[in-house]
This record gives sequence, structure tokens and C-alpha cells, in this order.
Amino acid sequence: MRIGWPRRVSAQVLLMQLASAVGVTALATGLFLAPLSHQLDEQAMRRALAIAQTVALNPQVEADLVSSRPTPDGPVQAEAERVRLETHALYIVVMDTHGIRWSHTDPKEIGKTVSTDPSVALRGEEIMQIDSGTLGRSTRGKVPLYDASHRIVGAVSVGIAYDGILDRALRLAPSLLMYAGAALAVGVLAAVWGSRRLQRATHGLAFADISALLDEREAMLHGIREGVVALDRDGRVRLVNDEAQRLLGLAEGTDADSGTGTGTGASGGGAEDVTGRLLDDVLPPSRTTDVLAGRVEGADLLTVSGGRVLVANRMPTGDGGAVVTLRDRTELELLGRELDSTHGLLDALRAQDHEHANRLHTLLGMLELGLHDEAAGYVAEVADTHRASAEEIADRVRDPLVSALLVGKTAIAAERGTALRIAPGTLLPDRVVDPRDVVTVLGNLIDNALDAAGGHRTVPAPFVEVELRAEDDTTLLLRVSDTGPGVPPDARELIFTEGWSTKERPPHRGRGLGLALVRRLAERYGGLARVTARAGGGAVFTVVLPEALAPGAASAEPVAPEPVFAVAGEAAR
Repeated sequence: MRIGWPRRVSAQVLLMQLASAVGVTALATGLFLAPLSHQLDEQAMRRALAIAQTVALNPQVEADLVSSRPTPDGPVQAEAERVRLETHALYIVVMDTHGIRWSHTDPKEIGKTVSTDPSVALRGEEIMQIDSGTLGRSTRGKVPLYDASHRIVGAVSVGIAYDGILDRALRLAPSLLMYAGAALAVGVLAAVWGSRRLQRATHGLAFADISALLDEREAMLHGIREGVVALDRDGRVRLVNDEAQRLLGLAEGTDADSGTGTGTGASGGGAEDVTGRLLDDVLPPSRTTDVLAGRVEGADLLTVSGGRVLVANRMPTGDGGAVVTLRDRTELELLGRELDSTHGLLDALRAQDHEHANRLHTLLGMLELGLHDEAAGYVAEVADTHRASAEEIADRVRDPLVSALLVGKTAIAAERGTALRIAPGTLLPDRVVDPRDVVTVLGNLIDNALDAAGGHRTVPAPFVEVELRAEDDTTLLLRVSDTGPGVPPDARELIFTEGWSTKERPPHRGRGLGLALVRRLAERYGGLARVTARAGGGAVFTVVLPEALAPGAASAEPVAPEPVFAVAGEAAR
């Protein structure tokens, strides 16, 4: 069985911690023993020196050294042996100025020259050292011996048996091992506990697996076509993938909701610019920010960011943070609106078909009755009336796309029993910069107004009035009023919020986006969108679009004393 380096992160960390614990224990033991050895050596040498000084200060020893001979039974040997026995010294040697021993542990050595050089002590200096002599290894203290006239008459050398720190450590090994083992056991238990926690946190993965997972996560997050924003428990951004940067407008460093280019703190356009920052500092106050921060609850929440319709879902994480996914529903929403437009066109064609059938039946009846002149007059009148209504709209609304929208909406309005009225002051010059934006705003407002007026049957003759005119050379004003129930004052801001609607949600798309898109589009132009009450009941929606018209010569206002009602096939004044 081959034993190698373990693959799991927890096992590798455990081995590293165990090695660290053993190394730290050994290092701590060594660091403890090193100063201890020096202290013990210093203490033993000073003890030997102190005994030597005590003997040298004894006046009887000096007197006996001067007055007697170096013999084993002499007074110097007797005094030295007495002190040695009391202090448990290895030896006490008293010597004269010639280095001749007057005392020694072995009486046979008395009268002989000392084995070490006594010149330092005989010069009047005190020394202490560790050395080996005839009696083995010992700590030594040597001091000069003075007479009453303070002349050096000899020296005293004291040795204490000393086996060093190694021998003492061997004697103390059981105690040292016990303490070191206890410290090592604590370290091992801490390492095992930390390893188990790490194993649970990493799910038993190896370093290579973690690296592969990180690479796969990066590839997945930056490759999927859904935006992903990860937040911590404090609302700080932890991760933003490429799609989320695009959907929220962070990659361009623009205002993610209004699109005005004011910036969101992501200048330079990278996720690194917003990572670690509070979400409220990255995005401006808006429904999008509230949805991402979790201040709006629910699934598949609709929001509008930079003209894009987004569907957001927020999933909390175990550490108190959250991961928000964003799906771009703009194309689907546009398809839904195109489908609504197609349905509206079909309704208009159905209404026209029904009206043409009625006219043909009337014409057939006149012909069968022989009323040929009346039939010809009826055909001319119908043709002139229809042509006059279309020409009236085209004369006041000179942009082809917008006038075509109004002509088509008249048939739908007539089918619903509601008159679509062009206000007397209407005049849209053929200088619209982007007619599609005007069609988007006007189409949403007319559809909502038709729904409101058609569903409010308390008014005998419901109608919707449209006004388009240039406020100045480049500013366009759109105003759509209806005879519906109106908008309560407390809901006049809510109706421009994404997802807010009183209508039943259709199966192919969401509700509550039309007016939100209208306001976002107006704000993109630097204008505004608001709703007020209409005199006599109903609502008035006003949208101002600065810079929506190309600069040009001012057109003369048309003279129209009365509003024009456009009804399917019938123009009424």
C-alpha cells in the first residue's frame, strides 16, 4: 500500500497543523533549555566563587598559611576540609604564591603544584569558570588570599561538581516530556477539531477539486445569459457576472435605471469596481435596487432597468446573504406587445369588415329598390367621410408612423364604443427624432385610456382625447385624457411603478410595465410623465419629451374651432 500526500484539504491541513505543533513544541523546549543552561552555569560558578571568597576572608587561614607547613594534617587542610564538608564542594585548594597545594581532597596531592595555572588569581584577580581537572568536570572559583598588610600570600580555588545542563535535562526528562506531551496533546486536539470543521466546510474536497470548482464557477457565471448578483449579509456586492453588469448598466458606468450617464460608482466598467461596495451605493434609488436588496418580496419580480424589462429572483444563502438572478425579458415583452398590436389590428380589421358589410348591405338594398342616385350619393359620402377623417389626422400629425398609429386606433376605439378624439391644438411637425419612442409612449397611453373609458359605462358617450404639439422648437408634449374613473391621488405615483396594475395579467407577459416604460423613456429624454385629474371626471396623462424634435422652422397652428372625432368609418363634428 502506497502512502502519499493526502488529497483532502482537511487531511492536508491536519498534517500541517500536527507538524507545526510538534515543531513548535520542540522549538519551545529548546528555547527553554538554552537560557536555562546559561543560568545554571552562572549560578554554579558564582556559588564556587562565593565559597572561595569566604575561605579567603578567614584570617585564620592566612595566618596558618604563613606560619605552618603544607602537610595532610596541617591546620590549613583541616579548615579547608571543614568548609568543604559543610558546603558540599568538590574540593577546596589553598595554595601559596608558588602554586603549592596546602589543602586538597586527596591528602596525597598536598605539597604538589596545582594542575591549572594560578597566575591570574595570584595577580589579584578573581575568576570563575567551568573546566575539567584531576577530580573531573567542575565549576571553579579562584580568589587571591591577602595577609593583614593586604599583600597576596596565596590563592584559594574552590570546585563544585557540575555535570551540565545535558545531564540535568536527562534527569528532568520525565517532567519535561510530561509538560511537552501535554502541550502537544492540546495542539493535536485543536488541530483535529479544526480539521473536522474544515472538512465539513469543504465537504471533503481536495485542493485540486476546489480549484476546478472555482474555475468552473467562473466559466459558468460569466458564460450564462442570466445576470447573477451575490450579496453578503450587510448588503455588499460580492459578485457580479458579465450579464448582470450589462443588464444593470454597470459595464458602461451609467445610471442603471435612468440611463442618463450619471454613473453608479462603477467607472471603468468592471466587477472589481463594485465588489465590496454597498448595493445602495452602486445603484440609484429605484425599484430595481429594492428588488435586489430584498426590500420587495416575491418570485419573478418585474423591474425596468435602463429601458430593459428584467425578471428578478432572490435566493437567501446560509450566511445571511443572497444571490439574485436577472433575466432579460425585453425581447419577450416586445413580442408580447407586438402580439397585442396584432390582436388590435385584427380587431380593427374585424370592425372594418363588420362596418363594410353593413355598408354593402345598405348599398345593395338601395340598388334593389332602384334608388340608384341615392346609392351613388351614399357611396360618395362614405368615401369622402373616411378620406376626410384620415386626411384630418395626417394634416395634424405629420409623422407617418404616428399618424398611422392614430388611424389604426380609431377603428379599435369605435369597435369598443369609444370615440378617439384629436384635440384642437394638436400639431406634430415632421421633425420627430425617433418616431418609435413616440409610438411606444402614445400607444401605451391610448391603450390604457381606451381600457379605462370603455370599462366606465357611467358616461353616456365615452371618449379619449389625444393632443400632440411642440412646446418649443425641440420639445414634444403628449397628452392623453379619458372619461374613465380617473386615478386616485394616492396612486398617481404607484401606477408608474413596475409590476403595479389593476388589470388581469395576460398569459404571455406581465402587467404593470407600460406606464413604467413610459416614465423611463421620458426620463431618458430628460423629461417627465405625470397623471392628473380631468375636469368632469377621468384622467389626464401628460408626457414631456425634450429634444424629441429636430430643430426647424416653427409651423403655423391649425385653425380648428371644434375637436375632430374619428369613429370607424364615420366622422362626427
